[in-house]
Amino acid sequence: MKRLFGITIALTLLAAWGTTQAHAGYCGAASYNNCPDSDIIPCGLFCEARDCCVEYKVVKETIWETQNYTEKVKVYDTIVEQVPVTCKKKVYETCYRPETVKCKRKVYQTCYKEKCVKTKRPVYKTCYKEKCVKTKRPCYKTTYKDVCYTVKKPVYKTCYKEKCVKTKRPCYKTTYCEVSTTTFKTHYETCYKDVCYTTCKPVHYTKEVDVCCGEWKTVMDPGCAAPADCTADGMNHSSVSSSSGSHGNGLCRKVWVPKVVKKTVNCTRYEQQVCHKKVPYTVCRKVPCTVTKKVPKTSCTWVEECKIVKIPHTTCDWVKERCTKRVPKTTCTWVEECKTVRVPYTTCNWVEECKTIKVPYTTCKTIEECKTRMVPYTKCRTVCETKFKTVCKKVPREVCVTKTRCVPRTVCRKIPVDPGCCAPQEATCAAPNDGCVQ
Repeated sequence: MKRLFGITIALTLLAAWGTTQAHAGYCGAASYNNCPDSDIIPCGLFCEARDCCVEYKVVKETIWETQNYTEKVKVYDTIVEQVPVTCKKKVYETCYRPETVKCKRKVYQTCYKEKCVKTKRPVYKTCYKEKCVKTKRPCYKTTYKDVCYTVKKPVYKTCYKEKCVKTKRPCYKTTYCEVSTTTFKTHYETCYKDVCYTTCKPVHYTKEVDVCCGEWKTVMDPGCAAPADCTADGMNHSSVSSSSGSHGNGLCRKVWVPKVVKKTVNCTRYEQQVCHKKVPYTVCRKVPCTVTKKVPKTSCTWVEECKIVKIPHTTCDWVKERCTKRVPKTTCTWVEECKTVRVPYTTCNWVEECKTIKVPYTTCKTIEECKTRMVPYTKCRTVCETKFKTVCKKVPREVCVTKTRCVPRTVCRKIPVDPGCCAPQEATCAAPNDGCVQ
């Protein structure tokens, strides 16, 4: 009996100590204080165990808080500049000069001649003969009878229930800051330069030239009786000369006598002459100018709001419905009948006829004609031009940006601890003077 009594006391003490721990560990949330009085049975051992001393232990915890801070960020803006560059290039021009060419071309002409050809063509004729054919055709008859049946028809109904949903929507705010940039403006100016060129000028003058000329003169050989005996061709026909020419009468002949005569001739020579003219050209230069523009900056804040949402749900009820349908029934009978059919047949006769056809033949003749064509030739000249080269340049500027970071903070709180009854207690935490939040 003593042994059983000791075991009972030990179990009672353990139960009381566990209840005290649960009460202290959960700050009384898990205790039996909320139980009704009828369910609690007072016990002397539980009351003795409940009167034990309770101590508190200070525990440190780290909490992360959100903190906003502003930071300057360097942003680079890209500026595009146009830089002038002068260069020379050759310009080729194509010119044309007319040229006349004689050519021959062939002209073809198609002619026709008529020709009679005898042909035979078939003449078809379709005739019909009647024929009686016995056939059977089906005769269908449909009857109906009423049949009753029951069906279940679903009836759907949609209901709604309201629910509040918390959402966050972004709220954007745009601010502008002024930024000054330097750009270049193109300024054009017309200048003139003196250009020399050479031309040929005609100069007319006269000069004397020696011209060789002469005349025919009649010369008589010795033995010619008189100049009248000589004919126009310088021969004497009155007498016959001997073979030696020294006996009998002489001969008359014509001799060419040359002479030099001075003649005045008009001449032209070309002299080169240097001329001057002013040629305009355009000069462009870049003029810097300052432009102020507004750069947008957008900030975003989140606004919490509550939206009422209707959530649909569907209910279904089954309703019985009685229906009647007509069921068809078809019967078939064959009926014999006689049909008169016209059977076609074709007869063919050949008919001889004469056809006139045109037979083509080609004639060719050559025609001479003159064509004018343009012959191209190329001229080259050098031209100065100004081109612009694009140069990119980056300009830095500072922009303020708002960022969020998490900052740790230490918090101290007390936790009740029940070490047990009549036991020496030890200090578990120092005095709360170390800056902890209690």
